[in-house]
Amino acid sequence: MNRPNPSHEQPLELAWVGGEFVAPAAAKISALDRGFIFGDAVYEVIPAYGGNLFLLEPHLQRLEHSLEITRIRNPFSHTEWRNLLADLVARCGDHDQSVYLQVTRGVAPRDHAFPDIEPTVFCMSRPMVGVSTELLQQGLAAITTEDIRWNYCHAKTTSLIANVMLRQQAVDASADEALLLRDGQLTEGAASNVFIVVNGQLLTPPAGEQLLHGITRERILELASKEGIPVAEQQISEQQLREADEICISSSTKAILPVTRLDGTAVGTGSPGPVWKAMWRAYQMEIEQVRRGAVG
Repeated sequence: MNRPNPSHEQPLELAWVGGEFVAPAAAKISALDRGFIFGDAVYEVIPAYGGNLFLLEPHLQRLEHSLEITRIRNPFSHTEWRNLLADLVARCGDHDQSVYLQVTRGVAPRDHAFPDIEPTVFCMSRPMVGVSTELLQQGLAAITTEDIRWNYCHAKTTSLIANVMLRQQAVDASADEALLLRDGQLTEGAASNVFIVVNGQLLTPPAGEQLLHGITRERILELASKEGIPVAEQQISEQQLREADEICISSSTKAILPVTRLDGTAVGTGSPGPVWKAMWRAYQMEIEQVRRGAVG
């Protein structure tokens, strides 16, 4: 279990870069870093509840996979990553935190070819922003839009301009998220994985290169099976999405949230449904166990 730091009355934001812990605003990285010049970098977002990192090992495994795809050298072993992130979280205290880590290819003169250089590592912990009771009661609004991203969506890279543009389309439409369609099939959200419920069964698009292999997504599938909710990974058409009884989205820091309006039309009854409610309760029980240090 990570050590709480009771000396901080207010939640602390802290970064690690160049071997030093600093305030995020004081963190400095070269303007020639390839993460800045090319978006040549990968990242992870890991939740910590009560000062305890949650699902750290799957996140580190996905980080390693993203680094392998992009051919960026992993600067640390899993043990070194665990020790660094545990230290960062402990220094920030025992409140709920969102931990961001990024590995870039490093600093070099601008050229597209891979240079032989040391990777740059940046880590940051910030207080986690909770989900409002009103949002949980009413659900989210989403729009559908064409998936314009590249073909390596299973690598969690910082090259997110397409995701940013898609999410802004949702904001411009007074919605909370954009659900992406490619060749008439659902892939994921601009910043989330997507589930639908049909006749009590929880469905989600299959893992592949067209979507990010979400850690929370995988955990939700496991918890649903434990709850006796039938699950399946399968292709979901636009028509199935629009006719779903429930739609949910998931992410590391928001768990699983209900979508109750899609393109201005009510989803199902227009209120959060029973499958989402069961999954929300199950996930919150798991989070409470993490806060107590019982699971990680």
